[in-house]
Amino acid sequence: MIQYRVWHNDIEGKLGLALSHPLFYVLAICAKYIPVGEFAHRVNMVSAVAAAVAVANLFLLLRLWLNANWPALIAAVTFALSHTFWRHASIAETYSLYVALFLVGLIMLLQYFKTSKVGYLYLLGLSNGLALANHMFASIPFTCYMVLLAFLLAKKRISLRDLAIITACWVVGAGLYIFLIIKNVVQTGDFWATLASAAFGDSYRKDVLNTALSVRMVKENLLVILLNFPTPNILLFLVGCFAIFKLPLDRNFRNVLLGITVLFFLFAFRYTVVDRYAFFIPFYCMVSVLIGAGFFLLRMRTKSKVLACLVLLAGLLPVPVYATAPTLAKKMQVRIGMKREIPHRDNYKYFLQPWRTGYRGADRFADEAFDEVDKNAIICADNTTVYPLLLAQQVKGKRPDVKIVSRCYSSTIAPVFNEHTAASLVVSPGVYVVSPLAGYCPGFLLDGYDFVQDDLLWRAVAKSQITVDTQPNSSK
Repeated sequence: MIQYRVWHNDIEGKLGLALSHPLFYVLAICAKYIPVGEFAHRVNMVSAVAAAVAVANLFLLLRLWLNANWPALIAAVTFALSHTFWRHASIAETYSLYVALFLVGLIMLLQYFKTSKVGYLYLLGLSNGLALANHMFASIPFTCYMVLLAFLLAKKRISLRDLAIITACWVVGAGLYIFLIIKNVVQTGDFWATLASAAFGDSYRKDVLNTALSVRMVKENLLVILLNFPTPNILLFLVGCFAIFKLPLDRNFRNVLLGITVLFFLFAFRYTVVDRYAFFIPFYCMVSVLIGAGFFLLRMRTKSKVLACLVLLAGLLPVPVYATAPTLAKKMQVRIGMKREIPHRDNYKYFLQPWRTGYRGADRFADEAFDEVDKNAIICADNTTVYPLLLAQQVKGKRPDVKIVSRCYSSTIAPVFNEHTAASLVVSPGVYVVSPLAGYCPGFLLDGYDFVQDDLLWRAVAKSQITVDTQPNSSK
């Protein structure tokens, strides 16, 4: 979806303002015009470069705080190899850019407490504003920063003028997002609906405000956290929680670190969207910071170079774990919660290995789907499979006669496709679906038609047309 929006220079999208992420799209649109490599790879590279900057920023934060390289290295390696962060650094996504900007803010805050120069707070405001223009995640540290600034103002460590400049810098940083909000208020005339869209998107209010937990959610969350830190170094997190009270650090900065860590954890742990595992990424960043602090305290007590090397080697353990996880999961018949199989995608590798080297499953699916359908056919795709089809059609010029329809984005001049028009379209030019399953196929098609599997796709037919000869064979 991100690649498709970038292709159309769309910085707002159709899912509500909270899912617009305008800063990422502006950067990705700029990358689109770099005449090197494939378009889709250039968009992915924005995530990869931002992830590299995020890891460098994490190293710098620990180096400035502890004045030591080893703890900074341990923290940076731990975060870089955490599964979810690595996974989202290899695809077009907004999280790595958010973490990079978030860590800039923490570096600025640390420098303020080390030097008492208020200019660092101005840069904190700017970085948090930029982070908000990229992802609403920034509202969590924003809350902590506001409490801190109120405290500093009350203690007369900053002035009202300073607070005004910090606010102005924040507004400049968040300018793209503020622009979209104002634009939508003007277009719709509905101030409160626009604010709701900016806070929750079009359909995620219930998920964002959820306070209920189930046993299944708790179990899944704990397994996901374990997947991100399959190393004994995770025990250093507990040491770090103790170390942060023992190491030289301004009490206010320590409180901000702890507050942000707890809020990131609570937000992700009780979030109920399907891909909530991705929302743990900022928490993993803070876990890595505390692992670095824990190692520093441990090294202060032992002074052992052998221990440092062992901890670094333990920090590299996730790589062989991720390399072998798909094979082991298959042998143990571990269920990973997928309702369906997507053509040319091994779900075990796709979800258990964070790297994407050589993966061309989406391209192969789109190419073969277009080769399969009749002239002028209609493909009704779900929100996962629609974008490879649209990109192949619009970027590569594949099968312009075929019309792709979905709930969100469709082909140019796609026909109206609903329960009233389906009957005629099924007869001619023909309607295909990717998955004849509830949630992936319109209800009116599931209720009113049967499906015959051709190869990758399923062709919709009137119920009376199904005969013994046209039933899909047992192997399919």
